[in-house]
Amino acid sequence: MTEPVHGPDGPKTSTPFGVERHPARVVAFSDGVIAIAITLLVLEIRPPHDTSHLLHGLAALWPSYLAYVVTFMLIGQVWANHHIMFDHIRTADRVVLFLNTVLLMAIAFLPFVTSVLAAAFRDGQGQRTAVVLEGTAFWFMDLLFNIIWWYARRDRRLLTNTIDQTGVAAISRRFRLALIWLATGTLLGLLLPPLGVAVIAAFIPYYWLPIAGEIAKVQRRRGRRHRT
Repeated sequence: MTEPVHGPDGPKTSTPFGVERHPARVVAFSDGVIAIAITLLVLEIRPPHDTSHLLHGLAALWPSYLAYVVTFMLIGQVWANHHIMFDHIRTADRVVLFLNTVLLMAIAFLPFVTSVLAAAFRDGQGQRTAVVLEGTAFWFMDLLFNIIWWYARRDRRLLTNTIDQTGVAAISRRFRLALIWLATGTLLGLLLPPLGVAVIAAFIPYYWLPIAGEIAKVQRRRGRRHRT
């Protein structure tokens, strides 16, 4: 049972999981945490101490560059998919707030994970553990994406009317595929660390592609306007 609650922004709806709020502040706070995490990545690249052989020292940092690029682009995907998800979430209750907080906690952990990955490849030791740590961190984040989206779509009152069932299913498929993809890269990292990194990195170009089903409704509307 729901009942109206009057707040400073007008009437809200109260549910067993607390007052439902507009997700704008959730997105703004998330953007801030993601921006800080993605900026901290570059601080893990330490300049060479021996400047008398600077070129060699800079070249030797290739594991740091690789870890930086892969993680930066993956966090960029997290940010993009976070916006895709919350573009269609109309309201956020305490469950959504809690799950999103856990997601941000995982994102804030990524600079450390990136540092571990770079150090392992630079030293030639612990590479399997480092790749598994990196893959598990991103797999856990995608699991949270799936849980948040599942929770929102199971009750249509949490979703906007800008997306139909086709779009909901398209986003769900994309999020579920990421679980399989990242798990595969993580497991391969146990056998051959460079292959695990390659599979996880291959995740990047595919997941920057638009979700076709999500924009189908908009395309149909445009098609009708063109015909008229």
